[in-house]
Amino acid sequence: MIVDGVFAGGGVKAFAFVGALQVMEERGYQFDRLGGTSAGAIVAALIKVGYTSAEIFRLLDELDIESFKDERMSVVPFTIAKWIHMYYRLGLYKGNALEEWLKKVLEAKGVKTFGDLPHGSLRIIASDLSKGKLLVLPDDLEQYGVIPDRFPVARAIRMSCSIPFFFEPVKIYDRGSGGKASYVVDGGLLSNFPLWLFMDGKMKRWKRPVIGFQLKPELSQMPPKKIKNAVTLYRALFETMSSAHDIKYVDTDDAKNVVFIPVLDVKATDFELSEEQKENLIVLGKEETTHFLKNWSY
Repeated sequence: MIVDGVFAGGGVKAFAFVGALQVMEERGYQFDRLGGTSAGAIVAALIKVGYTSAEIFRLLDELDIESFKDERMSVVPFTIAKWIHMYYRLGLYKGNALEEWLKKVLEAKGVKTFGDLPHGSLRIIASDLSKGKLLVLPDDLEQYGVIPDRFPVARAIRMSCSIPFFFEPVKIYDRGSGGKASYVVDGGLLSNFPLWLFMDGKMKRWKRPVIGFQLKPELSQMPPKKIKNAVTLYRALFETMSSAHDIKYVDTDDAKNVVFIPVLDVKATDFELSEEQKENLIVLGKEETTHFLKNWSY
């Protein structure tokens, strides 16, 4: 069966997607159009260019997250330089290493730009802070005078993964406004689970079956956020911002098309996952997807 797929952001929790994909492959499901945010954008792109669940697991398992922390060189002490770069460059790390890794794995399957993919088959979410709006890439690139088919897929995914203050924002220069730069960051800031991506704008319905993969429990099972200090307040603020836009789409009717994978004991930034934790995430993804498909019909 051919379906469209949408994958939520969630950092290292994306290992659960590997288990979900294993079940989808075993049951004979094939993805046509794919979309996602942040880590979900990475998984969506890897599927679209032809990677199997086993290959995606190997890529993620061998990935050295620490190598993505590409600091700028400085003659001043590291601690001082870190905050200087944060202030002037707007991020601790450049993000070039992430983009280079993405470029390498995509080119291994013959894909460099969106023109190498069927039109409309991959959509990625990012956030334009300068213009204060959500971006769907590559669709919205024309608004900046950029030709979508010539835009690198790796660059778009990097935009979607550019966690504010962790990575430097990516700049898009708007040719229609004299080359003014827009600062683009993580798509999760505005839509971490873009289930709406393939909806018909007028009918508010999907043209073909869409299955969403969310790394959270169902809304009714979400535990309340505990706010005790400024740090937990900031975390709750960011999580609310990243989910509020999506909640209206995951209502009673749409929720039946979502595989809810309740990952509660792993944070998106727990980069040093043990092999046991990875396996537990994969098993959880398999179990939840198997349960979902037993009851799902379109």
